[in-house]
Amino acid sequence: MRWDRFFEDLQDQFDAEWEAERAILDTEGERLRLAKVGLRERLVELGRGDPAARAEVWFELRDDSTVTGHVSAVGADWVGVESAGRTGIIPVGSIAAIGLDHADMLRSARPGPDGRPSLTERMTLGFVLRDLVRRRVPVTVLTAHGRALTGTIDRAGADHLDLALHDPGSPRRAEAVRGHRLVPFAAVGWVRVDAVERL
Repeated sequence: MRWDRFFEDLQDQFDAEWEAERAILDTEGERLRLAKVGLRERLVELGRGDPAARAEVWFELRDDSTVTGHVSAVGADWVGVESAGRTGIIPVGSIAAIGLDHADMLRSARPGPDGRPSLTERMTLGFVLRDLVRRRVPVTVLTAHGRALTGTIDRAGADHLDLALHDPGSPRRAEAVRGHRLVPFAAVGWVRVDAVERL
């Protein structure tokens, strides 16, 4: 009878040590998984699901301005944001910090479905801006220094855009253009699409 109790104690001790070791391994495995998660992947998670149920996010930009909205798309180096019925494009490089609720922060760190990135997730900022050129959509480009330039993007090169300046809400006509600007992508804080048309 005493031997039975001795072996039960040994088994209980072994089980407890095994559970403790497994908990340590699980914790370390989670740390290793999180070490491989990039900001872009977390933004993709915030943009998943029903658009009406997406998390509200506060993008604090390098110029100390804030853009509040819902993540609508994520590309290779940009984030699409729906804010007050308008669409905006924020280069990832202009983001200083992102504010969101704790539950959404935790959800964004969870692994999403594995697989190849979607076409949108592979598009670069230049690709999206060239689409705005093709559509002749009026925009407001907010520079990294907080300056707002309104007009229409005439061309989007490899690392810059050509902006024809005109009054917001007016179409781009030769007589309405009051100047032109070359804006490096590195100087773009965010681009607000001023047209009703959505991306």
